[in-house]
Amino acid sequence: MMQDMKALVAQLNEYAYQYYVLDKPTISDGEYDALFDKLLAMEARTGVVLEDSPTIRVGGKVLEGFQKHTHIAPLYSLNKAKTEEELRAWEQRLGKFSGEAQQYTLEYKFDGLTINLTYEGGNLVMAATRGDGETGEEILEQVRTIKSVPLTIPYQGRMEVQGEAIMHLSDLEAYNKTAKEPLKNARNACAGALRNLDTSVTAARNLDAYFYNVGYIEGRSFADHTEMIRFLQENRFKVSDFERVYSSMEGVLDGLREAESHRGELDFLIDGMVIKVNDFALREEMGYTERFPRWAIAYKFAAEEMTTEILDIVWDVGRTGRITPTAIVEDVEIGGATVRRATLNNIDDIRRKRVAVGSRVFIRRSNDVIPEILGAVPGEEGEYTDMPAECPYCGAALEMIGPNLYCPNSLSCKPQLVARIAHYASREAMNIENLSDKTAELLYTELGIADIADLYVLKAEQLLGLPGFKEKRVQNLLEGIENSKRPELHNFIYALGINTVGKKTAKDLAAAFGTFEGLRNATEEQLLQVDEVGEIVAKSILDFFASRQVEMTIDRLFAAGVKPLEYQRNEGVFEGLKVVLTGSLAKMSRNEAGALIEQQGGILQSSVGKSTDLLIAGEKAGSKLKKAQELGIRILSEEEFYQLI
Repeated sequence: MMQDMKALVAQLNEYAYQYYVLDKPTISDGEYDALFDKLLAMEARTGVVLEDSPTIRVGGKVLEGFQKHTHIAPLYSLNKAKTEEELRAWEQRLGKFSGEAQQYTLEYKFDGLTINLTYEGGNLVMAATRGDGETGEEILEQVRTIKSVPLTIPYQGRMEVQGEAIMHLSDLEAYNKTAKEPLKNARNACAGALRNLDTSVTAARNLDAYFYNVGYIEGRSFADHTEMIRFLQENRFKVSDFERVYSSMEGVLDGLREAESHRGELDFLIDGMVIKVNDFALREEMGYTERFPRWAIAYKFAAEEMTTEILDIVWDVGRTGRITPTAIVEDVEIGGATVRRATLNNIDDIRRKRVAVGSRVFIRRSNDVIPEILGAVPGEEGEYTDMPAECPYCGAALEMIGPNLYCPNSLSCKPQLVARIAHYASREAMNIENLSDKTAELLYTELGIADIADLYVLKAEQLLGLPGFKEKRVQNLLEGIENSKRPELHNFIYALGINTVGKKTAKDLAAAFGTFEGLRNATEEQLLQVDEVGEIVAKSILDFFASRQVEMTIDRLFAAGVKPLEYQRNEGVFEGLKVVLTGSLAKMSRNEAGALIEQQGGILQSSVGKSTDLLIAGEKAGSKLKKAQELGIRILSEEEFYQLI
């Protein structure tokens, strides 16, 4: 029985390594679960749980407290740079030691919690937080729940390995969907999990870990960083895909720019990059200051998360009538921009995050995404009680539909009408140049333009009387409106502003029905046959076209000469194929790749299903890749994708 258990443990650990570290699963979830259950039954019969059994990863122990742990070798902090000039100055200081050019390594500066693992005889015997660099807290039971951390390794000598525990952003999002109290951010969620005495809480957060340093090792030495990283990989540690070596600072700077440009595509937080001298002999010569090694430096990106105070919460009306709360916050610099407003999704979101006017909150901004309130700073929570009962713009009694408030006055509520016109004219809809949000509001206020069909009866003499409208501007606007009369079918569908129908769904509907009349007369059964159109979306479409007001508007548009083109499928290497993109691409954004696929006749899908023909997998492709492998769907790497197009 014991030999069978050992063999089964080894088998399950190998499968876990392939899945969680290599990201190349070799069996299905169902097969793994069956073997896992078999091991649980064997452990129950024998009363024995082996030290490297995967069953200990589910947690369950509730510890009495944290014990202090002294590291074998100290864990140093890193000197920091925020500008190219500071990196150049660091490079000059290094020149005093080497007197010649050297190789540099570049890697992610993960924004999680540093962990220090001790192995003896090939077994994980201790895990600790960094603490003050010399003494941390024991978190062995918590770290054992991290599936990518090896419980046993081939190397038998005593050693310490440093890495960063993280929570993936996708896991944070999934966790918060069912959590009674949402977690503020991935970094705090990870740190809180590893410092929780109940290890089942740690396990529930599905943490991951990446390793980047051997701080102490007996019976082994390394010539350089590259050799050390290879040693970590050979001993089944998960290392970052971004491990680069450059022979000059110019190369490092190019790498920094590349990493920062793709920062928003990562499924984990980084707050910068770490640059190190590659050669270990040179590192030894350079040595350490009291606080950090001279041979390494952290380059910090602009902050994406700060704290600030909520000054007010206002409620805005969108084109669908949904009333959305927005926090007015004390000015704060995030990612090089001044933030004054941040989104709060609905009243449930406000209550879950326990924020109110006067609360100090965590706020996050990523690339061009609207800043979001993550939650209140501990001790600064509040209860919000000022939910409106009437529309703040037209006074109509609000309706609660699910967690959201709606203004039912779609005929005369100004923000709804103005937003519909602006949406209709937007670049990704009808692309009417010179018709901005401000112009839409001016047309409504001064000329009573309250319906999208009204745009097509505008006269030059009406516009010439408006503030800021000279002959050239009037001519440009009227030409933009006239040029919009022959839109692509998917642009027209999206422009109509059907609730729940975004750009992607509009394209799917255009491809499925071919003509606008085909969509307009579609039955629920026909709509449900379209990829990713479920009952809710189908009902929204049917309700939209059943509206007498919508029918009149569309008839007026057609009478004015608006005629959407029939859908023409592009010819190319992806013609007729339903394609899913996953992971991050090195040479272009996912949006750019998606546009190329559509230009070559492909149909983009957001999730993998039985109808999917092809998956293109970039770096860090996760669950979609796994599902595609299970379904036997054709998979292309990034390089194969480029070769194909």
